[in-house]
Amino acid sequence: MFNEVFGLGFVLVNFLMLLIMYKFFGKAGLFAWVAISTILANIQVTKTIEIIGLTATLGNSLYASTFLATDILNEKYGKKDAQKAVWLGFASLLIMIVAMQFGMKFVPAESDFADESLHTIFGLIPQIAIASMIAYLASQHLDVWIFTALRKIFPRDGHFWIRNNGSTLISQLLDTLIFTSIAFFGVYPFDVWIQIFLSTYILKFIVSVLDTPFGYMAKAIKPADEK
Repeated sequence: MFNEVFGLGFVLVNFLMLLIMYKFFGKAGLFAWVAISTILANIQVTKTIEIIGLTATLGNSLYASTFLATDILNEKYGKKDAQKAVWLGFASLLIMIVAMQFGMKFVPAESDFADESLHTIFGLIPQIAIASMIAYLASQHLDVWIFTALRKIFPRDGHFWIRNNGSTLISQLLDTLIFTSIAFFGVYPFDVWIQIFLSTYILKFIVSVLDTPFGYMAKAIKPADEK
């Protein structure tokens, strides 16, 4: 039960930190959160855990929080700012991958103790790196598009939960399908691939539903830079 309880706490802490960034730094804080969380989620994904009876990769809660950040941007500032955040997250991920591939090529000193660990974490095979970037771009842009479309159908403030969950749950499904297909389909037997796909989406589904109250809190926040 440790991973389940600790994981729930970690999810809540992620969303609270997002709100703090928004409160003190406004729109810029949300942009920064998307960049930071995209990078950290792709580092954490290298670790696997057992949770709710499933074997899953870490990083799902941080990654899901980027969808909440873009939904808040879309809700309060509009579609263009949400799309800008998506491209910022993509650029941050690309820069991290390129910079770390160069970093790992340097010959370590005899006293070095980190090189092997860096290769373990950042030695991303091209298939996984490509899967992550394609899934990110496709799902985040779909999230922004669906959220914008749902706002026209459900425009009232009280309907934020429909816009938020409708856009995130569908886009997360696409994200999971693209990532697991490119990264793992053919690598594992089909039944194992199905398990990875389902477990990953179930966790993202749970986290996405939990973010809704924090979206309403963000709507009520007046950032320091707008006072």
